[in-house]
Amino acid sequence: MAKQNVAEQFVDILTRAGVKRLYGVVGDSLNPVVDAVRRNSAIDWIHVRHEETAAFAASAEAQITGSLAACAGSCGPGNLHLINGLYDAHRSMAPVLALASHIPSSEIGLGYFQETHPDRLFAECSHYSEMISSPQQMPRLLQTAIQNAVGRSGVSVVTLPGDIADRPAPEKAAESALVTSRPTVRPGDAEIDRLVEMIDEAGKVTLFCGSGTAGAHAEVMEFAGKIKSPVGHALRGKEWIQYDNPFDVGMSGLLGYGAAYEATHECDLLILLGTDFPYNAFLPDDVKIAQIDVRPEHLGRRSKLDLAVWGDVRETLRCLIPRVQEKKNRRFLDRMLKKHADALEGVVKAYTRKVEKHTPIHPEYVASVLDEVASDDAVFTVDTGMCNVWAARYISPNGRRRVIGSFSHGSMANALPMAIGAQFTDRGRQVVSMSGDGGFSMLMGDFLTLVQYDLPVKVVLFDNSSLGMVELEMLVAGLPSYGTANKNPDFAAVARACGAYGVRVEKPKDLAGALKDAFKHKGPALVDVVTDPNALSIPPKIKAEMVTGFALSASKIVLDGGVGRMLQMARSNLRNVPRP
Repeated sequence: MAKQNVAEQFVDILTRAGVKRLYGVVGDSLNPVVDAVRRNSAIDWIHVRHEETAAFAASAEAQITGSLAACAGSCGPGNLHLINGLYDAHRSMAPVLALASHIPSSEIGLGYFQETHPDRLFAECSHYSEMISSPQQMPRLLQTAIQNAVGRSGVSVVTLPGDIADRPAPEKAAESALVTSRPTVRPGDAEIDRLVEMIDEAGKVTLFCGSGTAGAHAEVMEFAGKIKSPVGHALRGKEWIQYDNPFDVGMSGLLGYGAAYEATHECDLLILLGTDFPYNAFLPDDVKIAQIDVRPEHLGRRSKLDLAVWGDVRETLRCLIPRVQEKKNRRFLDRMLKKHADALEGVVKAYTRKVEKHTPIHPEYVASVLDEVASDDAVFTVDTGMCNVWAARYISPNGRRRVIGSFSHGSMANALPMAIGAQFTDRGRQVVSMSGDGGFSMLMGDFLTLVQYDLPVKVVLFDNSSLGMVELEMLVAGLPSYGTANKNPDFAAVARACGAYGVRVEKPKDLAGALKDAFKHKGPALVDVVTDPNALSIPPKIKAEMVTGFALSASKIVLDGGVGRMLQMARSNLRNVPRP
């Protein structure tokens, strides 16, 4: 049996950690690793057109599967392209291992061709970033990187010079056990005791949920029912907590809707469940706040806490539910449910008047139809910008659908690359990229990746020929829009030229049929929907000083623009409110 080189041993360790694909672009310093992948039947090399796509794809795969995913870039410019996608993966808490191949080890520090210092460059977007300098070092260093990525839910970067990768691996290298899953974390008894006391003392309790409630839907519902609590959520909590939720009062934040803001401000005790919600302008400063999070570094960094509880949301609630006293008074809950329904009634009217005949097509109408015709277990990947608004308000979660976007990092061009990673996990599952024309055109080259691998991703392109969210920010700041217009081609024709299915939709009456036909197509497809760039109505009270990026700095302002089937859910919940 031929002796392994370092690259082969590296790939073997990745496969033992459960990695099934390595996304990247080939290059000289990376060649030993790519060749090792070629000869290993347990892992595939996924050739993308841009390394940024590789990192986004790995991030999406990790978020869908909950397991380690991997990407790679060659020395210098190659691995530098990974950085934006890795920032997103890290901030999304996706376990991703990135291989940054490097120049020859003898030339490091001497200004060699394509020289960078990846172990330094990636330090801010990773839990662990180190360079392998000898074959003997590799197995332990890679194991440490894997355990950091999995155990701490984020990115690890391993820098590997090409000449080291090609050297013989050390004989009898230890095959240490690898950590490939995370434990549950239970809070200490003192924190549980204090939280029970606070809940029992509070007359009005509100729960505000983030992505940390994944897997805890049943416990949140049981807990909310026992303490008669309204349940609001952040954008990343929507897919986990909004469905089958009789206590739902909507979402807070700039993209928010309903009564979540009122519920968090009018309670006696606000409990933050698994959320690192960044917009502290939406959080109260005059009510008691307890926060439960498995990431201790998240505790108290957005608001002043009266109690910090370090633990999994599900495990913590399992401790609390049998111990808290059941509240009999549900007046606060019922009042918030009515406020929520009333708020949605008012805002939904903006785009229900003759939208089926309006041209250019209202993007809200596109999202609403998409929500109706998409599969019950579809994965939606969402571009940053106005597509975030439409997904937040129109895509209905049900416990089986997934909605993934650059919700913490806020990068453009994420939807198509994330759809690639999501589709590779299951070719039979419907994956829909909700792309803006700005984001799609930024990494449009990787539409060819869909064609090359015959990935059946469906790209629904919201084509308003502008950077819509940036225009909104400029208008709110009192500035004329400038530099935001896109001169676009017929993207459907481009898709067909690439060898995919493509259709352009300019009339509302053609939309549903076009989406259904695209979804029936077995390969990649693009539906280029020409949408109204002026569809978003700006509330008259908004002021320039109130906006910083995506955050309002003074008070809750909701963008007008409809809320889809969430109004139906609110009406349904309102029926459960006892009448006097």
